[in-house]
Amino acid sequence: MLVLEKNDPELYTKIQEKNLIRQYDLLTNDIEIGLKQGPTSFDKYMLWALNHIAVANISQFGGRFRNEPIYVGNHIPPHFREVSDLMDRFISFIHENWFVLTPTQLAAYALWRMLWIHPFIEGNGRTARAICYYLLSVRIGRLLPGKVIVPERIRDNREPYIAALRKADLAWEAGNYDINDLANYLAGLLQDQLSDVSAGR
Repeated sequence: MLVLEKNDPELYTKIQEKNLIRQYDLLTNDIEIGLKQGPTSFDKYMLWALNHIAVANISQFGGRFRNEPIYVGNHIPPHFREVSDLMDRFISFIHENWFVLTPTQLAAYALWRMLWIHPFIEGNGRTARAICYYLLSVRIGRLLPGKVIVPERIRDNREPYIAALRKADLAWEAGNYDINDLANYLAGLLQDQLSDVSAGR
């Protein structure tokens, strides 16, 4: 069962919005588990489940790593044969740096690296933003309050997001690792989310 955007854009958008609500419900479960279990609760099975829900009924390959090439604007993600190993390394990096990086640095790394690898056929952005929020919440130590959460704020403020991702990409191409702009951007969005709670919005 599949709805294509070009065939029925209105229904496609409706399904996509409902999927995001379901994905958030799953994400809150994941956060509760992560708060109890710590770093090792972050694994590929969680990523698969979050992606599957994000693209249910709009992609036939949700919840599994891609086995074909994919192109994203000017970015050419790694060959699909590299995806499984790169994702193992990605998850290992999260585990190994759990207490080394700040919550915003860890979330920024995950957001950038997921989008750089682009491990799924569809829903990479939605999945990356979900795990970014997972890492912020679990590393900070609670389900974060706020009506408009960081992933929604990213979608509403994309220009600095795209610029920070591009800077991280360029640093990587030059043989460096630099997610500072992205971490600072996330810190600002997180502060805005928490400030809204304090202001009673």
